[in-house]
Amino acid sequence: MSLRKLASTAGAALLLLTANAVSAQDLQVKQWASACANCHGTNGKAVGAAPALAGQPAAELIKKMAAYKAGALPATIMHQIAKGYTDAQIEAMAAFFAAQK
Repeated sequence: MSLRKLASTAGAALLLLTANAVSAQDLQVKQWASACANCHGTNGKAVGAAPALAGQPAAELIKKMAAYKAGALPATIMHQIAKGYTDAQIEAMAAFFAAQK
């Protein structure tokens, strides 16, 4: 195999591995975010009384979740839900919801 073909094949393999890793990460974030669907709608597109999360700035969602987690924001259940996620998970979900139209 020529050096050029070997480099091309290695580059293609790396691209596929990277794409699969991103897809697996995206799938994990969607799984975490799906827990929000009961109240906030699929992909954060609320149809009921709960606020929509889709399209909200990530920084605002992170701030609210931190407030729920700390007990600084009144809630019926959100304070318990927020405590179930790490800060990194909350940041990933906030980015996901912010990216929704």
